[in-house]
Amino acid sequence: MRKEVAGPARIESVRKALSLLDLIAEEGALTVTDAALALDVHQSTAQRLLATLVEGGYARQDARRRYVPGQAMFRVPQQVESARQRLRPFVEQLFERVGETIHLATLVGTEVHHPDAIESRHPLRFGLRTGVRLPAHITSEGKSLLAELPWEEVESRYSLALSGGRGWDVDLDVLRRKLDEVRVQGYATNFEESEPGIAAYAMSIGVIDGERCAFSIAMPISRHTPDLGASFVADLRQVVEAARAMLGVAPIEVTPR
Repeated sequence: MRKEVAGPARIESVRKALSLLDLIAEEGALTVTDAALALDVHQSTAQRLLATLVEGGYARQDARRRYVPGQAMFRVPQQVESARQRLRPFVEQLFERVGETIHLATLVGTEVHHPDAIESRHPLRFGLRTGVRLPAHITSEGKSLLAELPWEEVESRYSLALSGGRGWDVDLDVLRRKLDEVRVQGYATNFEESEPGIAAYAMSIGVIDGERCAFSIAMPISRHTPDLGASFVADLRQVVEAARAMLGVAPIEVTPR
């Protein structure tokens, strides 16, 4: 039997289809014109890609003929614990170690979501962001997760998001340098980038059940010291390594450029 090998053209089509899935998930609805502009392709090409997503159940057309998420995008295996449930013991473990606000974050397109967290008991503390979606490039979790992607994919995700109407001020050259730094040091920081008064450290765990996950420690910057930051990095590393070992997750290595 002849083994079929995917060529460059087919791989590029897959990449474009995945980019459309990201855009549909982020925007909620997409027209053929929107898709063609985002991918920089002819409308007939965008139409074929969208039709493929509809055929697989990943998209459907609403009453206005826009493409919206299909049922397959919400499919969850039965009787299988979610990444949030599997990582909860490690969120608790990290909290017991540092006593500051802990978040579990996942990467969706160019945003980070926060499915789980534990709030610090300190009178002066950083509050919970559970359920909040933030631009990945201004958060410690987002940068730790973006750093595990090849730069070409990061650039593609942001080009797609920005062409889709995101009003972010993103300098991709600066972002690329920041992600290279994260890859070298193994963790990411956020000193008042996402909001005033925050000091945060994050480390990626890896891909769990198809989700890119990270832990973060956040505190008011008024209580932050370099020594405290160094201890946070050590605690993050120990808990992340324990989670990887327990869940059989391999670290992702991307060489800085």
